[in-house]
Amino acid sequence: MTRKALGRGLNALLSEMTVSSNEEFKEIEIDLIEPNNLQPRTKFDENKLNELAQSIKENGVVQPILVRRINSGRYQIVAGERRWRAAQRAGLQQISAIIRDIADDKMLELALVENIQRQELNAIEEAYAYKRLIDTLGLTQETVAQRVGRDRTFVTNYLRLLRLPEDIQELVEENKISMGHARALLGVDDPNTQREVAKNIIGMGLSVRDTERAIKRLVNSSDPTQITRKSAGAGDIYTRQAEAKLRRKLSTQVKITSNINKEGGKIEIHYYNDADLQRIYELLSSAGMVNEESVKT
Repeated sequence: MTRKALGRGLNALLSEMTVSSNEEFKEIEIDLIEPNNLQPRTKFDENKLNELAQSIKENGVVQPILVRRINSGRYQIVAGERRWRAAQRAGLQQISAIIRDIADDKMLELALVENIQRQELNAIEEAYAYKRLIDTLGLTQETVAQRVGRDRTFVTNYLRLLRLPEDIQELVEENKISMGHARALLGVDDPNTQREVAKNIIGMGLSVRDTERAIKRLVNSSDPTQITRKSAGAGDIYTRQAEAKLRRKLSTQVKITSNINKEGGKIEIHYYNDADLQRIYELLSSAGMVNEESVKT
């Protein structure tokens, strides 16, 4: 999905700062630079860092990083931490940088916008960045949305992800479930139910639509505290998927029925004549699902 273009990019934000007289471009010793403690990005893809490091070895740092002066002759990164990290891996002693005087209250905003523009934040990192803008600068959701060029509902949807348990947030950060899945999980309030559904999303490869349907059935069930597949209403999804796989494997109709008031159920495999029965039996035998000793005549 194409992401909406930001209304205010780095150039727009930086143009607001009348610091041209204090602006400087120079090569800076990498060891004199430290990361931004307001950096919204907390995870860096190791493979992509190595790829960038190799590119820097061959072509140098194409785009300078942006830093500001701090005490003791040192510098703090405003934008470009990934390039700085990759330059370290590439063995560079110095890196090209633009030095600007930037106030504390602009640091987080600049770092956030830079990462969003590069699409380098996962959904949880972006959500926490919005929260920090609100908590640190006392901004409203509407103002945050304006600052980063998003709709207010867009920011609100991201902030809602922070209601999920931390272990589920980690699944989003690790790309094991998508933001769409995470938003669907917010349809139930019980954390254990959310974890159960998340486990099934991963284990059974449920789509976002499947997850939404499962959550809807769960909410409408007579006993919403139950989180088994059957009582949550999600069983229909799993059952239909299992039936489809068996139909493809056996090339015949298969029906799985769960018992209503207790565990278990039955699987019905249809056959059309004796030859078809023999064919299905041989398929099951070759798969190790039956053996001669278990067959009663």
